[in-house]
Amino acid sequence: MTSPDFDTRTEVISAEPIESMAALLDIDVPHALGDVVPPIWHWLHLLPRDKQSDLGEDGHPVIGIPAPPEGGRRRMFAGGRVTTFGSLRIGEPATKVTSIAKSVDKTGRTGALTFTTVLQEITQGGELVIREEQDIVYRAGGSAPLPTPAPSPDPVTGPTLSLQVDEKLLFRFSALTYNAHRIHYDLDWCRKEGYDGLVIHGPLLAFMMADHMRRRGLSLHGRTFGYRLVSPMTQPQTFTVVPGPDGLDKGAAARSAAGVVCATSTVTEEGR
Repeated sequence: MTSPDFDTRTEVISAEPIESMAALLDIDVPHALGDVVPPIWHWLHLLPRDKQSDLGEDGHPVIGIPAPPEGGRRRMFAGGRVTTFGSLRIGEPATKVTSIAKSVDKTGRTGALTFTTVLQEITQGGELVIREEQDIVYRAGGSAPLPTPAPSPDPVTGPTLSLQVDEKLLFRFSALTYNAHRIHYDLDWCRKEGYDGLVIHGPLLAFMMADHMRRRGLSLHGRTFGYRLVSPMTQPQTFTVVPGPDGLDKGAAARSAAGVVCATSTVTEEGR
């Protein structure tokens, strides 16, 4: 069901996306009937199924939630917050309701900007399981390169997690998340948007920060995982997730092979 104000999607939570993502990461994750979906892995479920005719030139839908502003803007996934109240269970139906929490137009140094926050609430068995906000920025089009920060001078302390990313992995992650944005597979389009190579998905960086916590036995239940994408990570490389300044239980950062912090995350108790 779709309206100008919200979109509702219901489906049975299946095992195959969990199996597929685990295979992509070369790890084992339980995915039998009745098993639970790990925190943040819900990004593989309840995905919008946009028609091919509804995709714009850049690969993003031009209608729905959120509908992009006019004018050939570049779309950037800036970050978000995921509050986990419970676990989705494989084999049972769940419902996701998507709406716009807020949208603000501004003018920056590069021109017109639109900041949109998308709200998603997932229920299963009549209970709210996940509440999520995603922040999206639409900035002026063109091929002006985005600035790249210097490598972080802070030493790494605590456990780390690395992921080797190549073109195959980018393709499979796009397929798993039904993401047709051309910056992840089309080099010519990347240059048109000002990137020096294929862009590693921001959600993949956030996913790995959260999954590093899961693998270390740190729970996100009853907590809010907030993440911010601070600099695009481009070109095939091995990136590393490192603990945040207050330890992995309080957050993490994703560093490029050159040591640039491209994403950060925080974990707070639910309600704070």
